[in-house]
Amino acid sequence: MQSEHTSKQYDAELESVRAKVLQMGGLVEQQIAQALEALVSANPKLADEVISNDHRVNALEVSVDEDCSHIIARRQPAAGDLRMIMMVVKTITDLERIGDEATKIARVAQKIYESDRMYSPRFTEIKNMTAMTREMLRTSLDAFARLDVTKTVEVARQDEQVDEHFRAIMRQLITFMLEDPRTISMSLEVLFVAKAIERIGDHAKNIAEYVVYMVKGKDVRHTSVQEMEREALQ
Repeated sequence: MQSEHTSKQYDAELESVRAKVLQMGGLVEQQIAQALEALVSANPKLADEVISNDHRVNALEVSVDEDCSHIIARRQPAAGDLRMIMMVVKTITDLERIGDEATKIARVAQKIYESDRMYSPRFTEIKNMTAMTREMLRTSLDAFARLDVTKTVEVARQDEQVDEHFRAIMRQLITFMLEDPRTISMSLEVLFVAKAIERIGDHAKNIAEYVVYMVKGKDVRHTSVQEMEREALQ
């Protein structure tokens, strides 16, 4: 009876940790959306809100990390449970870094609109790129919640598309700067935003890879999409 009670308590602890990770994921996705909105709509107050809310993301990371440390110390998990804890610790690190990238975008939004500029940037490509990375993050978190690897390969493929978008934006901005040096300052700021979004895609892909490791016991980091597909779907 005592063993059954302990087992249920252990399961509850693991489920609580998973729930906190998903809460953190929802918060960082909101941070991304608000940072982009602040940038596109020239809303410095919203940019301030994103920056001030970064501490909430950090606090959740610390809380989950402490929970995982306590579980390891008290429960001494093995096999699948140990992989779960390892996946959680890695996932919250990537989520915290996504929050940092959203904060960077918010800071650029503040800077761009703090004074009148001769040129206003066009954000069509940035918006498209952000939509893709948010979809990647949602898919990765859904895979995490369901422990379902079927869509993780889709995330890896989307990451390649995001990388191509970034390269296209970079080529476009270089052309602008060469044609008109007066656009250099603004172009560099837009490039900084594009790089932050590209990094968000990388972190979302990392989370998808952790799910494959959790479910299949295979480390697919630093492998090709084709190799990841073989391991995830076999």
